[in-house]
Amino acid sequence: MEAKTERSELTQTAIVDMALEMAALEGLESLSIGEIAKRLNLSKSGVFSRIGSREALQKAVLDEFDRRFQQDILLPALREPRGLPRLDAIMRAWLARACQPGHRGSCLYAAGAFEFDDREGPLRDMLLSGVRRWRQVLRRSVLQAVECQHLRADLDPDQLVFDLDAIFTAVVRETRFLRDPQAPERGWSAYQRLMQGLRCP
Repeated sequence: MEAKTERSELTQTAIVDMALEMAALEGLESLSIGEIAKRLNLSKSGVFSRIGSREALQKAVLDEFDRRFQQDILLPALREPRGLPRLDAIMRAWLARACQPGHRGSCLYAAGAFEFDDREGPLRDMLLSGVRRWRQVLRRSVLQAVECQHLRADLDPDQLVFDLDAIFTAVVRETRFLRDPQAPERGWSAYQRLMQGLRCP
């Protein structure tokens, strides 16, 4: 019984992994139970029994993306001291992640924002929730840097979060669409210039 449960968990992991790769490279709307089954050489009923509906599959993909996103960016940064060192670590990892090849470097938050910008529904709501959670992480990190007197107390945290997100979005486009190999360095340079004007004297 235990071996059967383990096989089932492994299959579910394979399903979510394949779906995440599809979503990253082809968009969340590309996901279908039938296509996942075909690519993994499974029956549609087998995929459905482990995942459920297409909407449940899309939710599982976003949950897994969010988990990996946090693992790649936030968790390593939390090892750094509070304040600017931690914010620097977040930005460095965030920009570096955008430059990973294939689906590993794709950002469902950035791509999904364009894919679902003028649509309503539960999938858009899930994407929006993920983006807002991440912006709260950035805002909290900015406020900690202010509390540590690394950044000026009179800065506008929401404006800074907007600017950081804008830098990342530009790096994603420059790296993945324009295929500029200098995009990561340009993004980091833009971040450093931005922070120079905000540091405490």
